[in-house]
Amino acid sequence: MTEPSYEELKARLADLEKQVETKKKSGAMEFRVSEKGGVSVYGLGRFPVTLYYEQWTKLLNAVPDLKAFIEENKSKLKLKES
Repeated sequence: MTEPSYEELKARLADLEKQVETKKKSGAMEFRVSEKGGVSVYGLGRFPVTLYYEQWTKLLNAVPDLKAFIEENKSKLKLKES
C-alpha cells in the first residue's frame, strides 16, 4: 500500500476541519472522558463542563429538583434569545 500524497493529506485535513466546524455550528453536545477520568460535556458554552462519575450521578439524581427550581425562578433567570 502506498503512502498518500501531500495533496491527498491536505484534502483529507480540509474535510476533517469542515466536519469539526459543522459540529461546532450545529450546537451538538459531545461527551469525552478527560485525562483525569472525568466526563466532559462539550457544546454547552465556550468551555467544557467536567465532573467525575459521582458528581454526575448526584446531579442526575437531582434533575427533578433542578427542573422545579429553574421553573420557580424563571423570572429571575437571563434567557438567551434565539
